[in-house]
Amino acid sequence: MLGILGGSGLYDIDGLEIIREGKIMTPYGEPSDNYIIASYNGREVVFLPRHGRGHKYPPHLINYRANLWGFRKLGVDRILSVSAVGGINPLLKPGDFVISDQFLDFTKVRPVTFYEGIYTIKDETDTTNDLVNEYLSNDRVVHIDVTQPFCPHMRSILSGIMEEKGFRHHTKGTYAATEGPRLETSAEIKALSLLGADVVGMTLVPEIVLARELSMHFASVNVVTNLAAGISGDRLTSDEVIQMMHQRTEEIKQVILSFIENLPQKLECKCEEVLNGAAI
Repeated sequence: MLGILGGSGLYDIDGLEIIREGKIMTPYGEPSDNYIIASYNGREVVFLPRHGRGHKYPPHLINYRANLWGFRKLGVDRILSVSAVGGINPLLKPGDFVISDQFLDFTKVRPVTFYEGIYTIKDETDTTNDLVNEYLSNDRVVHIDVTQPFCPHMRSILSGIMEEKGFRHHTKGTYAATEGPRLETSAEIKALSLLGADVVGMTLVPEIVLARELSMHFASVNVVTNLAAGISGDRLTSDEVIQMMHQRTEEIKQVILSFIENLPQKLECKCEEVLNGAAI
């Protein structure tokens, strides 16, 4: 089943038939909001606004582990993430879509793994017969491979949808994840550019890492809401982020609904094998 994580300015999706809302408690605490279980053309999906409705949680205080574990408890095995980002690559313009294929991690204070050895937090209610449960139950230390962090099949589907609809998009891009909640300095953006970053945001990590630790497929659609610090020469504001997300709301929702329609039951990739041989 597909789980959808909404970013800044995306707190619901018109077109989905809401079945129910569910509040889930996890061993890691409370997720950002209730999970919205919905259907579209007979396909069930689960939606969660990562910041909570009303944007209650700043990026460094989002309970990422609770969010992803809640998805697992609901049977989600693939995640579509939607995020607002700042553009670093000069080829990017505000309003562009970027389908990330790599990331750089500059976060600092967030829990970044489920597998913490003797300090592992366990969910005694989880009886799933898989490597996730086995590793957690036995306090294993796990090092997952992130050579190819995003699901290639899901990325290909997204690219095809963008092409078909004629939306200006980029089929790959490196996402630099910073801690926040402050925006970056122009010197930091220059450094990130030299390191090969195309966009900058504050929520992808540890979201994608935790999803992969649960053997989930993960793809990220990013909307360039503004040019990053020092590039446009203008003062950056949160208002322009929300305004651009509102301008692209209809296109974002079209992409999401088309993605639900075109997502096959079986994905042609090796994402589900990420835990094989990863434990010490």
